[in-house]
Amino acid sequence: MILCIDIGNTNIKYGIFDGEKLVASFRVSSRISRTADEYGSVLVNLLNDDGIKKTDIDGIIISSVIPTLNYTMTHMCEYFFNIAPLMVGPGIKTGLNVQVENPKEVGADRIVNSVSAFHKYGGPIVVIDFGTATTFNVIDKNGALIGGVIAPGIKTSLESLVHSTAQLPMIELVSPKKAIAKNTETNMQAGIIFGFAGLVEKIISKIREELNADDLKIVATGGMGKIIAKEVKDIKTVDRTLTLDGLKMIYRLNK
Repeated sequence: MILCIDIGNTNIKYGIFDGEKLVASFRVSSRISRTADEYGSVLVNLLNDDGIKKTDIDGIIISSVIPTLNYTMTHMCEYFFNIAPLMVGPGIKTGLNVQVENPKEVGADRIVNSVSAFHKYGGPIVVIDFGTATTFNVIDKNGALIGGVIAPGIKTSLESLVHSTAQLPMIELVSPKKAIAKNTETNMQAGIIFGFAGLVEKIISKIREELNADDLKIVATGGMGKIIAKEVKDIKTVDRTLTLDGLKMIYRLNK
């Protein structure tokens, strides 16, 4: 079995593949203060709950956007699984042609998502990841990552709004029935959900215009992808396992 680890700014996602099948997945919060022992103990318990022994794992791959956690997670893999993990970064084969000014600036998660999206859906395609930040990756018809967009994240925007005001509460992020809202909670839901839907629609429109691509595919991933996809007609596909699938593909390519 292959253990795929995606270290994001908010959560760490684990996926376990038996061949091509995703047999288990978990999320834990990303905390720099946690030790390798803490991460390892939690992961082993999660695996045991799904009937997976740590000796069943024979390969590990990691993508990370928190460099300060890389050593901790590498040490965890070596200590608990006796495996030196592959780390997505310079020197690893991805099969992706990155055509930007400085390829080293492109986050590992965006590389993995681009590999996965082109392999699963073909190009031209835009991958929108609704995570801590909202990122747009543009892959052309030949499978090259030609650029993208970084916008604020939905949850981080809500947190900023709440923490920067005296009377606005933390709310549940769901789509309100109307834009003309009648109370504080639905006012905020309308502003966040419909506001981000408009942001996404405008950016997609600009990308399609610049590419002159009527056949442009749009795929969403990340925690808020499903909610925003309901409000944006251009998003036809929501793929919650896109990153984990991409990690599996890159692992296979390097092994």
